[in-house]
Amino acid sequence: MNKVNDTAEDAEVSAPVRKPSKGIYMLPNMITLAALFAGFYAVVMAINGRFDLATVGIFSAMVLDSLDGRVARMTNTQSAFGEQMDSLSDMVSFGAAPALIAYVWTLKELGRWGWIAAFVYCACAALRLARFNVNTAVVDKRYFQGLPSPAAAALVMGFVWIMFENAVPAKTVAWGMFAVCLFAGLTMVTNVPFYSFKDMHMKKSVPFATLVLVALGIAVVNIDPPTVLFVIFVGYGLSGYVIYVWRKAKGQPTSMISTSTDEPEERGLHQ
Repeated sequence: MNKVNDTAEDAEVSAPVRKPSKGIYMLPNMITLAALFAGFYAVVMAINGRFDLATVGIFSAMVLDSLDGRVARMTNTQSAFGEQMDSLSDMVSFGAAPALIAYVWTLKELGRWGWIAAFVYCACAALRLARFNVNTAVVDKRYFQGLPSPAAAALVMGFVWIMFENAVPAKTVAWGMFAVCLFAGLTMVTNVPFYSFKDMHMKKSVPFATLVLVALGIAVVNIDPPTVLFVIFVGYGLSGYVIYVWRKAKGQPTSMISTSTDEPEERGLHQ
């Protein structure tokens, strides 16, 4: 009897343990793919000369990009695959696409200076996304370290949109586009802090007046979407420098990254 039990126990021990199959969560990754499509669509529309639709594509990608992470957290479907997919989608929609659209629209008129400006923006977007991925654990969640790539893309595309809608000849604002690309690109890789709005909880109750203000905001945007949105993102693009000067004046750390734990030789570098 003991031998039978021993044999059964040995069989249980030697039986291979089945590992749960690794799958991909559909809902958040479908949203990410939709954001990727919006960025690709924007490039195609720019090549066809439809810069109004190109800007709509980038702003649609921004909306979708803001949803995929929230949906993943709400449905408990976060994954390492989703994080990498989101980062690659951002590089296309907010890095390569705005640079290519700006170049096709007017930067090509500047010759080598035009594609240099487009490349600087694209390269800074890649550097910003890579830094964000490795610094996630050490950055103050209330702030972004440098201008986030969707806001940088909104600056570039907002400039294209407002000029296109007002029938301003692209050749006359080539150097203006050059300046916007450099400002947006270089601001992405600075240590300037930008408020992230991540401490705002949508599930908490709010006063009735808050909904009234939201409705008024939507109405104001609809008065002239290109102008209003561009002004909003210009204000946000400058807000980081205001926070930087204010914290500097108060003697507070101007960077939102804490002391690096992986590279001790950088200790105190970002203070």
